[in-house]
Amino acid sequence: MLEILYQDECLVAINKPHGLLVHRSPIANDVTEFALQKLRDQLGQSVYPVHRLDRKTSGVLLFGLDEDSHRKMQQAFAEGEVSKTYWAIVRGYTEPNAEIDYPLTNDKGKVQNAVTNFKTIAQAELKVPFGKHETSRYSWVEAYPKTGRMHQLRKHFAHILHPIIGDRPHGCNKQNRLFKERWDMRTMLLHARRLEFKHPNNGDRITIEATIHSEFSRMMELMGWSALLAELDLVPIRNPG
Repeated sequence: MLEILYQDECLVAINKPHGLLVHRSPIANDVTEFALQKLRDQLGQSVYPVHRLDRKTSGVLLFGLDEDSHRKMQQAFAEGEVSKTYWAIVRGYTEPNAEIDYPLTNDKGKVQNAVTNFKTIAQAELKVPFGKHETSRYSWVEAYPKTGRMHQLRKHFAHILHPIIGDRPHGCNKQNRLFKERWDMRTMLLHARRLEFKHPNNGDRITIEATIHSEFSRMMELMGWSALLAELDLVPIRNPG
């Protein structure tokens, strides 16, 4: 069963687990389960994905329950009226606060402006040698994409040389291999933490938050951030199924 975070007569949001595609894709012919079909079967009605999350990204995923609400929310996303907050664990020590203003090229070759703001929540130094360094450093960041380009956060953090752990192909292959071989960590440490928007029908301000899944929580514990997670009132949940 998918975890329902929010539901009313025209919208529903789930906490998408790592590894679940939003819908069918020609690049993943071997996959048989998708968020759209699972949610449709769970609710017993049609659902319409308003936006998308990468397969390895967990967190808040919003659907419309009718075509009109779906259209209105897609327009709100396109016009920048939806506030998005993500959590990520990245390589190295990031700045306390920063803006990444770096244009990105889409899959059709078009260059588009792209802006991401972020702040650093916590940092960790593990006694694990890496390359020429005697230790390995990591940061937990909260990111606020101001535009909605494909793989924006993944590309932006790679651009500033703080790639997201577990990201392929934009991340650091050596770090990804380290996490896989040493800690059996096989996903990407990127989580859609929060969506905030004006309801398309009644104008109410809606805030939807998603707790992190178990694999993300395990890496947080590895970094020594469990106490901080508890302060933020986050309870780890297990992946559905």
